[in-house]
Amino acid sequence: MKKYLGILKKCPLFDDIEEENLIRMLGCLGAKVELFDKKYTIFAEGAPAKYIGIVLSGSAQIIQVDYYGNRSILSEVEQAEVFAEAFACAGVEALPVTVVADEPCEIMLINCSHILNTCSNNCGFHQKLIFNLMQDLAKKTIMFHQRIEITSKRTTREKLLTYLSLRAKKVGSDSFDIPFDRQELADYLEVERSGLSAEISRLRAEGVIACRKNHFELL
Repeated sequence: MKKYLGILKKCPLFDDIEEENLIRMLGCLGAKVELFDKKYTIFAEGAPAKYIGIVLSGSAQIIQVDYYGNRSILSEVEQAEVFAEAFACAGVEALPVTVVADEPCEIMLINCSHILNTCSNNCGFHQKLIFNLMQDLAKKTIMFHQRIEITSKRTTREKLLTYLSLRAKKVGSDSFDIPFDRQELADYLEVERSGLSAEISRLRAEGVIACRKNHFELL
């Protein structure tokens, strides 16, 4: 576990926890690391919602597929970020989403019950861990509302520009990369790919944006 310390110290779940305590904590929590190839399912919809995942390398996508097979990308999970914590903490019987490796990745899995229930060792840092988890959930709630702000727009143009504006604000620059290809961006915005491509072309022609592959610039 020592080789992952640099990444785990960036993880919001372990914020303000000393390095010497972190190794002991991981043993106490029964943390384990698993490897997943690109497009491999990490958590499947319908599986028991028991584990919290932390991306150690690579990235993953949280997706939802409706009855008719239409796919929506709910979020992209990158290195040092946590996922599935809301479902595990809520105690739902089955996951309502699927988590898929967007590229080869290493994932740390922690049984949520080991976080929420204080262990017999009475670790002094356990309360800090629970506080960090609640803070992370609060931030995810804000992110969820931002996604609603995007998908609630009526037109593809409005959805795209809202997403790009929020992305620019997040990275602090008018020039930035997005974590999606065209099909994935369409799935995230919940629009048709053909319509999205046409709108991107119009915005480029109007001088509103410049883009190449997954790099965008707001002009």
